[in-house]
Amino acid sequence: MQRPALLSFALLLVPLALAAQQTTAPAAAATPHDSVQGAVRVVDLSSRTLEVTTGVGFALRVVRLAVPAGVPVTDEAKDAPIPLSTLQPGDIVRVLFGGRPARYIAYSIERVGRMETGPDATP
Repeated sequence: MQRPALLSFALLLVPLALAAQQTTAPAAAATPHDSVQGAVRVVDLSSRTLEVTTGVGFALRVVRLAVPAGVPVTDEAKDAPIPLSTLQPGDIVRVLFGGRPARYIAYSIERVGRMETGPDATP
């Protein structure tokens, strides 16, 4: 009778010991792990959010990003920092961002151009 009890206890203890040995990576959540390039759809200065439309072919998606106060926003043509308020719908941007449980957080924004033309109103 003691052998099954000891075996049950060992089977219970081994997973707990293995879980205690694993380390977590707290810095991994704070580093950019993805990027998006597309057209600015919306810039909301009051909530400090940016929506970027991106896609391949006919598969389009909108990525909504929170933009904290210290995020660098630059203009590739001027090679200089610009305020977030200068971004307008139609600007082409490249954004490095990371995921948090509730939303995406932008780490850097670079304006690389502007859409000058769009689809015609008539075919």
